[in-house]
Amino acid sequence: MPYYDNILEFEPNLDGTDLRIGIVMSRFNIDIGEGLLGACTAELGKLGVQDSNILLITVPGALEIPMTLSRMALADQFDALIALGAVIRGDTYHFEVVANESARGLMTVQIDMETPIANGILTTDNDDQAIARMSQKGIEAARAAVEMANLQIKIDEIEL
Repeated sequence: MPYYDNILEFEPNLDGTDLRIGIVMSRFNIDIGEGLLGACTAELGKLGVQDSNILLITVPGALEIPMTLSRMALADQFDALIALGAVIRGDTYHFEVVANESARGLMTVQIDMETPIANGILTTDNDDQAIARMSQKGIEAARAAVEMANLQIKIDEIEL
């Protein structure tokens, strides 16, 4: 018998009923963004999140996403937030800057604001890779947001 059988463990909870979700989507590479958004919102609906409990804000590019998420977290109106966008490699170093700094920004906001943020920002070498991954990434972002929102709620209720 494993020694951890008697340890309290939280199982993943993908019930989105009554959760409030904020989404920030980059308009740069808009076709990919809309593909991510369509898959994400469809999955949120399957998980029980009501359309009336979702707010979508669009911003120019991936570097503008973290600040907007930070403001949304400060509003204390959301159980989880989702970042959506696509950073596609070009011929310059700019790709690395945008990919790295947007990811760093998401982590900083998530930790500082103690609000779950699902990273649905694709970083790919080309448009074909982004198109191939956008539906799955949108679904994964929705599921991560709901699971992490429920986990935070459960942690707040802990009584050992």
